[in-house]
Amino acid sequence: MEHIYPIFDKMLTRSDKENLLGQHGLMIWFTGLSGSGKSTIAIALERELQKRHLLCRILDGDNIRSGINNNLGFSAEDRTENIRRIAEVGKLFVDTGIITIAAFISPNNDLREMAADIIGKDDFVEIYISTPIEECERRDVKGLYAKARKGEIKNFTGVSAPFEAPLHPALSLDTSKLSIEESVGRLLELILPKVTKI
Repeated sequence: MEHIYPIFDKMLTRSDKENLLGQHGLMIWFTGLSGSGKSTIAIALERELQKRHLLCRILDGDNIRSGINNNLGFSAEDRTENIRRIAEVGKLFVDTGIITIAAFISPNNDLREMAADIIGKDDFVEIYISTPIEECERRDVKGLYAKARKGEIKNFTGVSAPFEAPLHPALSLDTSKLSIEESVGRLLELILPKVTKI
């Protein structure tokens, strides 16, 4: 039985990977309501980090729910499993030295705490996209709020399901007041010192 996991002590270490890349792995976890700007800011941040020759990976609902989590629905149990799997995948990226940007509603503190525990608190930076629900509804690019208000979508966060604001986010960004450029600028001030000191 002692040979079930025989390769861990033979694999290259995280520091080997980080030295190769010239950067530190980090999880940047965006939370906020649907339509708050999480994915928009994540994409803009990824581009700015790429310009600085820093390797990133965005995880969001589109690439996670269409693949690794395509068997999950939106029940409380499935939402928990969704975040658990995202955190486990994120940990693999972070341990490989990759700056990982997760953009998920992750609507309560227990879910985000679980993700931070899986990834490791030192590698987890929680960013609250605090855009008010009125602005999120006004944007409603996918028509989700309108459907939720009509009862066509059940358990929709912010309408028929609660959202808990983070207790101590590393940064809060309200995209109804800040431009994308301003938001990314604040993120870079926070993140660059954490990922570039090798």
